[in-house]
Amino acid sequence: MAPTDTDPGTPSASGSGAQEATNPPRTPNRRGIELVMLGFSAVIVTSALALISINQESQPGTQVLYYGLAFLALFGLAHLAVRRWAPYGDPLLLPLVAFLNGFGLVLIHRVDIGNATEPEGPSASAPSQVAYTAIGLVLFVLVLKVVSDHRTLAKYAYTCGLVGLVALALPAVLPSFIAPPINGAKLWIRIGSLSFQPAEFAKILLLVFFAAFLVSKRELFTTAGRRFLGIDFPRARDLAPVLVAWAASIGIVVLERDLGTSLLFFGIVLVMIYIATERAVWIAIGLSLFALGCVVAYPLFGHLQERVDAWLNPLTSGDSGYQLRKALYGMAEGGIGGSGLGGGRPAIVPYAKSDFILSTAAEELGLLGLAVFLLVYLLLTARGLRVALAARDSFGKLLAGGLSFTISFQVFVVAGGVTGLIPLTGLTTPFLAAGGSSLVGNYVLVALLLRISDSSRRPQQPSKPQPKQPPIAEAHTELVERPR
Repeated sequence: MAPTDTDPGTPSASGSGAQEATNPPRTPNRRGIELVMLGFSAVIVTSALALISINQESQPGTQVLYYGLAFLALFGLAHLAVRRWAPYGDPLLLPLVAFLNGFGLVLIHRVDIGNATEPEGPSASAPSQVAYTAIGLVLFVLVLKVVSDHRTLAKYAYTCGLVGLVALALPAVLPSFIAPPINGAKLWIRIGSLSFQPAEFAKILLLVFFAAFLVSKRELFTTAGRRFLGIDFPRARDLAPVLVAWAASIGIVVLERDLGTSLLFFGIVLVMIYIATERAVWIAIGLSLFALGCVVAYPLFGHLQERVDAWLNPLTSGDSGYQLRKALYGMAEGGIGGSGLGGGRPAIVPYAKSDFILSTAAEELGLLGLAVFLLVYLLLTARGLRVALAARDSFGKLLAGGLSFTISFQVFVVAGGVTGLIPLTGLTTPFLAAGGSSLVGNYVLVALLLRISDSSRRPQQPSKPQPKQPPIAEAHTELVERPR
């Protein structure tokens, strides 16, 4: 007998649709692609380390094997953490960061070899960079585990803002034996053999505060005031948050002699206001205020004058332009294709491992190699902005947008300073340069991006079907007895 519509052996169309609604198709999380790309990065890093040893006319030894295995083990554990606590996070973020961090280790190891030939050269930094990478990845895993929902950070926004401002101002108020000036700027806090840069962590705390503040007070920045030359300017009373941020950034320049952190801090404020309001007038007002502050501060501080003089006259500025002059010579020596890993002399540039690591890359790998690094940073920023666009809440959108801008803006400031486009600021290249504070802080930044990405890409649980109410015509009549 042919099955009828009421035969239980034949699934009906309505039953199939109900089953699909109850069990939606599984969304791929792309963790396998992430693992393959991490393995590819490990192969590139290990091969580059071996190539340096070969070009230095020595056999690749146990040190190369140690760095390669440490890289693979650390990022393998990070991949397992992402698979466990953020399975739907963006699959490209961690491999891109691993490539930058790994090749930064390659360039630092290369400069260590060059310094070893000098009688009073600085100590090796590659082992410390591996240790800082391990610390950064531990914090990376802790953030993924502890912050199960990025929206909970908005509850602590004002606390984050207060702690961030205190951390930002701490080097300026501490005595010199705790916060010694280095190259004219007070950025570091030194306690015994331990030293760190609090501004690297303050920027993340302030990003959380700005995102939550703009979500709750967005109407302050969107209300139009007087119209002049076809532009709607904000009301005077709405300028207070920008003026406070401007005063804080100028205070950093005055008290800490740090143009880079001041520029980064104020740039983050302006860009996040623009993301929240889409009004370019805030960018114009902010840049005008910052330019005015720099013009006023320039004749008052010799450190700032030296930076500008080295920028305008790198070849004739004496000692103030020595670093930039050597970096430009090294990049010119590298040319288009570079001198090859281990074939140049990047160690003669001061701070070739940290502030000028991009000039080290340009000398050894040429303009093409430098362009590869810039494209990787561009791709990392693009993936971060994609996370911001896909976020399902306003706080997540603003926070992801601010985190992504922070990476790209730091790269622009560093690359502009090394190539002579803008004055040197002292910022470090994210993930590439030697330095513990920057590396550890940026891993926290990437963990927050992955958390927001996981929240936006995770399939939403289907809502429970509501029981259907029978039509009025088919409803049973209920008799209600009156009490006698």
